[in-house]
Amino acid sequence: MKEFKADELAEYNGENGNPIYIAYHGKVYDVSESKLWRKGLHMKRHRAGHDLTNDLQAAPHEEDVIQRYPQVGILKKVDDERQLPQPIAFLTARFPFLRRHPHPMTVHFPIVFMFSTTVFSLLYLFTGEKSFETTAFHCLGAGILFNFVGITTGIYTWWLNYMAKMLRPVKIKIPLTLVMLVTSVIIFIWRISVPDILINFRGLSVLYLVLVLSLSIMVTIIGWFGASMTFPVEKD
Repeated sequence: MKEFKADELAEYNGENGNPIYIAYHGKVYDVSESKLWRKGLHMKRHRAGHDLTNDLQAAPHEEDVIQRYPQVGILKKVDDERQLPQPIAFLTARFPFLRRHPHPMTVHFPIVFMFSTTVFSLLYLFTGEKSFETTAFHCLGAGILFNFVGITTGIYTWWLNYMAKMLRPVKIKIPLTLVMLVTSVIIFIWRISVPDILINFRGLSVLYLVLVLSLSIMVTIIGWFGASMTFPVEKD
């Protein structure tokens, strides 16, 4: 039975008339006949020509679904310990559930809190209800806290999924995330120092509000490029 190296498997991606192969638990399967693998892309997320062992662990079906297709070879073993940073290799070996990537779950928290900071600030300006402004302040604090969680899990998943390659979305996400974090900290400290910054809306209050509004813009851009990595858009 043929033994495939990773670069050899990558050629069987369904493009230019090539068959569609995927690897799972060291075995290479030909899924060309599957309607769910048309053009080498499954569920607009998983691409053919790769080892999908970790990705498919979270799939809503069992291994027998893949075993329905003919096995055409085996995947040459690679020493993951040499590819992954030692701490991550240790964690994934000791705690297999970490292979399911915590970032997609934790990243929703900073997203919602950044948006909430903007929404409740605007609600206060439109209604004059002080509790809205207080809620915006609390959401901002929670957003800062979960930003650190999102950054930590993001770096972890970046290493685990992409071997820390500087992909275009990553080049945008990392610096913009740091800018958003710094901006949110500045707003938080400013709000503590001047509690009535929005209550007595004048002068520097406009700048404060612009910074608050920028949080939603930045988190939208960050989320967009994050989604482009998880759910790539199929190109015709």
